[in-house]
Amino acid sequence: MKQRPDPVPRRDAEAALDGLARALAALERPEDVVAFLRDLCTPAELEALSDRWKVVPLLLEGVPYREIHERTRVSVTTVGRVARTLSHGEGGYAAAARLQFPHLVPSH
Repeated sequence: MKQRPDPVPRRDAEAALDGLARALAALERPEDVVAFLRDLCTPAELEALSDRWKVVPLLLEGVPYREIHERTRVSVTTVGRVARTLSHGEGGYAAAARLQFPHLVPSH
């Protein structure tokens, strides 16, 4: 990823991320979210984001990494990263998966 010559202060970065999250949360229709993401991201960024999300339900189903790779063509390394984040991240994958795949995510 491109690095800035001077790093953004953490508080500013957090505020910017919060603003982005609020913009996404304000969009109610999936087609509006798609349009926003297409405006915001490069095709490569969209592909990377989509690749990560499409492996989440497979991981929740317990599909082995190699089989996920064969089904999706997502690298085994990326599958492993998503699996680690799903288990030890901030809970974002699980929160979204509970809404989209409620039968796959145990509720606490």
